[in-house]
Amino acid sequence: MMDIIDIRENKENNLFKKLAGRSRLDRTDVLSTVNDIIQNVRSDGDAAVYEYTRRFDGVDLSGIGLKVTEAEFDAACSKVDIKLLEVIRKAKGNIEAFHMKQKENSWFSTEADGVILGQLYRPLEVVGIYVPGGTAVLSSSVLMNAIPAKVAGVKKIIMATPPGRDGKVNGSVLAAAREAGVDEVYKIGGAQAIAAMAFGTATVPRVDKISGPGNIYVATAKRMVYGFCDIDMFAGPSEIMVVADESANPKYVAADLISQAEHDVLSAAILSTTSEKLAYAVKEESSRQYGYLSRKGILDRSLADYGAIVLVNSVDEAIGIANEIAPEHLELCIEEPFSRLGDIRNAGAIFLGNYSSEPLGDYFAGPNHVLPTGGTARFFSPLNVADFMKKSSVISYTGKALEKVKDDIMLFAESEGLDGHANAIRVRFE
Repeated sequence: MMDIIDIRENKENNLFKKLAGRSRLDRTDVLSTVNDIIQNVRSDGDAAVYEYTRRFDGVDLSGIGLKVTEAEFDAACSKVDIKLLEVIRKAKGNIEAFHMKQKENSWFSTEADGVILGQLYRPLEVVGIYVPGGTAVLSSSVLMNAIPAKVAGVKKIIMATPPGRDGKVNGSVLAAAREAGVDEVYKIGGAQAIAAMAFGTATVPRVDKISGPGNIYVATAKRMVYGFCDIDMFAGPSEIMVVADESANPKYVAADLISQAEHDVLSAAILSTTSEKLAYAVKEESSRQYGYLSRKGILDRSLADYGAIVLVNSVDEAIGIANEIAPEHLELCIEEPFSRLGDIRNAGAIFLGNYSSEPLGDYFAGPNHVLPTGGTARFFSPLNVADFMKKSSVISYTGKALEKVKDDIMLFAESEGLDGHANAIRVRFE
């Protein structure tokens, strides 16, 4: 369970350094393994993908193929609970409505002498989304990755996800894919899925961008193929930080901390509070709620290794720590949380008030749950519609307009020793 750390007098603590080391993508063993996988998939295509699927997922797909067929879609989706399907559709509506507000349009401006300047927005052609398998069924990740791409106008969205031992994909994941507008689904997991989408195979199309979460092998593969295609971000283990004062409800705070700690043994759950009473109440409540939850093996490690209740002198100090950590999820469970919103500089998603529970953002509210982790909220943003679009600058000058600035351009070019650039302007006026 979580320790209580009192830093009200002594500010030195290794907790924050420990958090920073959770998502190392420079492990030589992982780098070597992933590099081999990428090179083999790049050279051998489908054959390598089949081999890695046999090796890592324990299933031989050579007889049935890598692509999920329409018959497989229909069979799997028909078994999904109708109430769950209704919830998926409601969540889709909320996510779609939120992301529609992010759409940007091409623009043009007319200047003097007939000059026209502008910016042209176009969607990417093909996008690949990765949905992990493992111990959780992440239908929500399908929605969060595919819907902004769809809103952006991406022409083709493919999805890769590991097959089960039976060679099939979970029905709710396929149902979410169908609802979100995914065009093709491939039964491929791990680094081999990232490589297949980045470089293409006889079966899997090459994509312009890959988005979606994954383990350290997936994250490392995304990092290594970046440049051959785009990726969403360098994502690491999940994390939550709650800033709370004496007005917070310890039952709610404990539940929200646990909700993120159950993701992974590397997940971090931090409470920063001004109230000693609340600190001990949350510690006790966490132990109580832990007793009736199912993912005890993960919680045992994540809460012990990366969970903590930190006592601070003031809400200002707690917010200062939050800005330093730049957490993926930040909850402000304090009186008048909106009054402190302007003080938050670094956070992936900010949840205001006791009833804005983190899982609300994971599943239903509408903002994207693909968020920067490991301190990268200092410079990364949540996944959004703009991530699936590209921009082209538009420049149109008349002869009269160019003549007015020709000497300036030629002087600039010659100062850099690029007389060919200057010549390209000069010849137009000889």
